[in-house]
Amino acid sequence: MKQFYLTTPIYYPNARPHVGSAYTTIVCDVIARYKRMCGYDVAFLTGTDEHGEKIQRAADAEGKSPGEFVASKRELFKELWRFLNITEYKFVHTSGNPDHVRSVQWMMR
Repeated sequence: MKQFYLTTPIYYPNARPHVGSAYTTIVCDVIARYKRMCGYDVAFLTGTDEHGEKIQRAADAEGKSPGEFVASKRELFKELWRFLNITEYKFVHTSGNPDHVRSVQWMMR
């Protein structure tokens, strides 16, 4: 079977998801659905990039640790994807995710 790989940008969860993140994910989902209809095995990836100064500032403003802050925001993205009926995707995040840590270490070697 032919394979097709597709990813959205990894979103910054320093605030709630917005129309831009929804739009990009919907477009990618449309492409993924089309490729599946054409017989491809589709790997569709989306997620959040949970590091950076904006994350720290937003967490500080809410009186939370960065980890606690991004965990709650991450769930908002997942809820939106369920609401929009985004299909068969893998959701990744960059904080505390063992797969991400291994991948970055592999790339750095």
